Amino acid sequence: MRWIIKLDDGLARLSNLCGWVACAAMILMAANVFYDVLARYAFNEVSIGMQEMEWHLYSVVFLLGIPYALRTDGHVRVDVFYTNWSSKAKAWVNLAGAVLFVIPFAYLIGIYGYDFALDSYSMGEGSGDPGGLPHRWIIKAVIPVTAFFIATSGLGMVTYAIRVMSGEKDYEVEHSGEGLA
Repeated sequence: MRWIIKLDDGLARLSNLCGWVACAAMILMAANVFYDVLARYAFNEVSIGMQEMEWHLYSVVFLLGIPYALRTDGHVRVDVFYTNWSSKAKAWVNLAGAVLFVIPFAYLIGIYGYDFALDSYSMGEGSGDPGGLPHRWIIKAVIPVTAFFIATSGLGMVTYAIRVMSGEKDYEVEHSGEGLA
């Protein structure tokens, strides 16, 4: 059981790292939007590259926010029944969901995302707009990287569920959003 605790704690740190990167990308995106609005309306200047950077940063926020949301139970869930279940029942649902859905889905995203990014790199894909960002493969490479982190979060859901089933952890306290800072 000790190795599961260490593995779970390490996977939690990886998910938290994804959350911090997503948070930093969100702050950068807000600054980018502020710059775009100021440049457009105060100076009548438009930068296609900065506009494209907005959706690149948004992609990072969204993609790296997923592993963090999975770890902290911050994802959208239809919890008509789930809310009233015991922690052990929730653990079984989360364990099955991670093994049957999250990890295989992450595998598929990783396989197809890798090919997607590799094709973009081999074509030398860049923006079709003049003044746009070159090297579009960089943002496309975030997709398979995210798939890895989603899979690790899925594995973290499994290890956490095992800890809940053993009685060491509890969903009501740990995943309530309290104490997250």
